[in-house]
Amino acid sequence: MKKLSKNFLKLSPVVVAATFFAANSAVAGEVNEQMTSVSQLTAQSDSIGQVTSVSQFSDVQPTDWAFQALQSLVERYGCIAGYPNGTYRGNRALTRYEFAAGLNACLDRVNELIATATADLVRKEDLTTLQRLQEEFSAELATLRGRVDALEARTAELEANQFSTTTKLVGEAIFNVSGAFGDEKAVPSGAARNNSDVEDNIVFSDRVRLNLNTSFFGSDQLQTRLQARNTFQNDGGSTSSTNPRPNVTGTSMTRLGFDGNNNNDIEIDKLNYAFNLGSAARVKIDAFGGELYENINTFNPDFASSGRGAISRYGRFSPIYRQGNGGSGATLTLNPKGPITVSAAYLAARANNPNDGSGLFDGSYAAVGQISFQPTQAFNVGLTYARTYQNRGEGNVGSINLFDSTGSQYANNPFNDAALTADNYGVQASLRLGPKVTLGGWYGYSEAEAVSGTREGDNAYFEYWAATVSFKDFGRQGSVLGFVFGQPPKATGNEFVQTNGVRRQDRDTSYHLEALYRLQLTDNIAVTPGVLVIFNPEHNDRNDTVYVGTLRTTFTF
Repeated sequence: MKKLSKNFLKLSPVVVAATFFAANSAVAGEVNEQMTSVSQLTAQSDSIGQVTSVSQFSDVQPTDWAFQALQSLVERYGCIAGYPNGTYRGNRALTRYEFAAGLNACLDRVNELIATATADLVRKEDLTTLQRLQEEFSAELATLRGRVDALEARTAELEANQFSTTTKLVGEAIFNVSGAFGDEKAVPSGAARNNSDVEDNIVFSDRVRLNLNTSFFGSDQLQTRLQARNTFQNDGGSTSSTNPRPNVTGTSMTRLGFDGNNNNDIEIDKLNYAFNLGSAARVKIDAFGGELYENINTFNPDFASSGRGAISRYGRFSPIYRQGNGGSGATLTLNPKGPITVSAAYLAARANNPNDGSGLFDGSYAAVGQISFQPTQAFNVGLTYARTYQNRGEGNVGSINLFDSTGSQYANNPFNDAALTADNYGVQASLRLGPKVTLGGWYGYSEAEAVSGTREGDNAYFEYWAATVSFKDFGRQGSVLGFVFGQPPKATGNEFVQTNGVRRQDRDTSYHLEALYRLQLTDNIAVTPGVLVIFNPEHNDRNDTVYVGTLRTTFTF
């Protein structure tokens, strides 16, 4: 192209413009993803001002290859404009609309010059050079025109058959084979062993999610998510008539990160709308299915996804981000792209229920605040506080689950279904050691108080922690090898004593060990074998070690 550039410099600006006009379709084909709309062009043209000398452009230098041509167009013909900040932006891609506007301005100016006969516009040598250029690059121009014709045909077909001009469909499907292994099912500290074996059947299950992401202004998003799934929970089960579950391992510590069962019935499980308030604030309104871990940073990027991250529920991120899970409310994030980001959120579990003990403010809720500090791209740390209230509501429509099934039974329900308030504190961090190795972890501490029942005023205390390491592009581009080790939520102290004399306090310590390898087969298919080991499940060293193996295949589209 150096030869083409030199020949162009020999032409008068009008011939240059004509040559570019002939090749404009090719240029547009290469930059079609940056196409400027008519409304955008109008807005741009309103902010562009005419200049009288090329020296007025701060970003144009005499050494630039097109300096002479630009100088001639500005000073000889007066048909080139610049931006109000004194720049020309000569390296920016040119759209067809912009080319047409610029060419029209030049042609108007040329017509004025022709009418007044004040310039020698086209010289004979210019026409000779132009003819030689056309002959020399005729094959290339023909190829480019063919490519553009094909692109225009494909674009027309897509526009005619597109799902929506404002909505994009983003889908994910999981096929999973898994099984739990061990001897006897786990029981809480102080409870009698049930002499029941772990359910070690191998199961095959699935989960499908379809996200309809709609944008009305470009920076906003309305998310409507459809979901169908049939993955049973590897936990202690439930005898609830509305949500019966088998007792698989006796503990929630063995739950998978993507489990849940609705018998593959299609349901709307999430509806929210997010938009910007200026350049320094973003608001997200959750009408239903709000999840704190999708609204603010969790500092665990390689493990946070349920379909592509950790295989376990606890290994995805700190349990503090599960406060208010599935509720309705709003999240405000200030300075979302800066080194210091502040987030605040409020989620209510039964906001649509008008009965006593429910609603937006009378039922279970979580009020959360977080400050994150990222001084470099490699290091990020966050401090999080959550004030929570949990009750069952009129008719016992709700449940008490302080850490959303990521710890022991005593940690999740410390006061045996009595309503509670809790103060939760957490610190989370991630550190990149080069482009492919990331260290992460979290620590959390909580204090809860019973606010109903015969033991109202009793207090309980909880701790949890974890460390993670991930190796990106391990063995294959896009693949990730990861490890998680930690202690799930534990009731380290509790004043509440059951009627049988057992204090709901964990006596020993459980350890969570997880290893996984996400093999990225293609851009849209990943296979993740993983193993989860829980030592002393339910923080009870009388329990046998429980193992969970899984082979998760994730399709994204």
